[in-house]
Amino acid sequence: MIEGTGFSSVSDYVTYVLRELVASYEESKLDFTREDEERIKRRLRALGYLD
Repeated sequence: MIEGTGFSSVSDYVTYVLRELVASYEESKLDFTREDEERIKRRLRALGYLD
């Protein structure tokens, strides 16, 4: 999926996608708590996307 993009790794891509997701939540003014962010990070670590 990252082939031909400017991303050098899947981790870079996932980081980008998460930042975009958080930004879209902030723009839409939905409640996205620190706990939500930590839960997502734990799930991504469990899947091997984050160190």
